[in-house]
Amino acid sequence: MTTLNELFTEDPLPPSRHSKTWGRRTVVIALVVGVAALLAGVIAAFTGGSESNDYEGEGAGSVAIVVARGDSLTTIGNTLAAANVIKSAQAFVDAAEVNEMSTSIGPGRYTLREQMSGSSALALMLDPISRTDSRLILREGLRLDQTLDLAATATDLPLSEFQEVVENTDQLPLPDWADSRPQGFMFPATYELAGDETAESVIEMLVNRFNQSAINVRLESRATAVGKSPYEVLIIASLLEAELIPEDFAKGAAVVYNRLEAGMPLQFDSTVSYALGIQELQLDAEQLKTESPYNTYQVKGLPPTPINSPGEAAIEAALSPAKGNWLYFVAVNPDTRETKFAKTYDRFLELKQIYREFLESNGN
Repeated sequence: MTTLNELFTEDPLPPSRHSKTWGRRTVVIALVVGVAALLAGVIAAFTGGSESNDYEGEGAGSVAIVVARGDSLTTIGNTLAAANVIKSAQAFVDAAEVNEMSTSIGPGRYTLREQMSGSSALALMLDPISRTDSRLILREGLRLDQTLDLAATATDLPLSEFQEVVENTDQLPLPDWADSRPQGFMFPATYELAGDETAESVIEMLVNRFNQSAINVRLESRATAVGKSPYEVLIIASLLEAELIPEDFAKGAAVVYNRLEAGMPLQFDSTVSYALGIQELQLDAEQLKTESPYNTYQVKGLPPTPINSPGEAAIEAALSPAKGNWLYFVAVNPDTRETKFAKTYDRFLELKQIYREFLESNGN
């Protein structure tokens, strides 16, 4: 076999000006170049000389990217590559093709890292932690103004746009019995945001979620069974949400129904706090004299509207109050919201004394 050394030795043919001699030399040179190129390719393959289209590892730093509605995996890959999250779109697409969960990637903002491998970027996008900055989280018992503040912050939309939506409710999917009153219908839940929402579409989303919950608990039909309108049930649920922990909702609902039936004022501090625009549940005598239809110390019956947006557990309790003759409850430990219930006024006074002793022992 001819070796490279032999190919590069002195030409054994005598010098000639004949064209065929030069032709043979040209063939030899071409052969040498071809073999050299082939060997270079083999060496590169074994030594890793060819450049990869993928980074290695899980990357570093923080990069926010937005996936729009309808983006394909290739489009997402291009977005990631443009932000230097991954080295190439193909690296992401290759990883996605072998992971059936990749089709669940939805629109929204994702927090990723720079210079991630395609598989690492995919794994992080499938982890809910990457969507933390792309969610609207509403806990139970938020008032309308609190909900609007959180929605504005989560979406980076002006608060004024949300306020305008709730002031003009004609386009919202509120139930007919809401009578265009939005308080109480901003259902507490975690909402995934796509990044292209408007204030109106966000509020619609919250109200639609309430409507689904109302169907789940059969609010309208069961309200009739307890002798209340759906709106009255929602008001009662909001009182439970403000005053009690979930474990006590059913007994608290019994107190509400029993006091209403007995013609007693509810005397809930939470309704007065709502009238005053404050959050405290420990009010002084002067505050309890506040003139307002929400002052349930002065006005018998339910307040005019819900005082917050209750969750499904509170609505369920308002539809299914516990069986019992309780007329009073006292949060004997405001820190833990431990609550005790009483059927008589004398027992109520005893519970009030326990409450006072707690305040004294804690320097209040």
